[in-house]
Amino acid sequence: MKKKIPAFKSDRAAAAFVDTSDLSQYDLSGAQLMRFEIKRKDKSINLRLSEDLYDAVRERAARAGLPYQRFIRLTLEQALGAEKSTGGTLRR
Repeated sequence: MKKKIPAFKSDRAAAAFVDTSDLSQYDLSGAQLMRFEIKRKDKSINLRLSEDLYDAVRERAARAGLPYQRFIRLTLEQALGAEKSTGGTLRR
């Protein structure tokens, strides 16, 4: 039986644990993929949406557990990444 990951009181304690432990001995079945936003956001836009679309975006973001503006940004990144990887162009 694999060990449980202990609880940590700080990010520093968690980082030290990861740096010094053999993680293959621990149960990682409850692990979740994390996405960290490191790039600086130095540009902003003003986007007008219908109320229905705005509500749908907010609802979908809430289901994903994300702030709605981050959800919009991630959705745009995914759309552009998909277009880039397939060599296609965006519909106009």
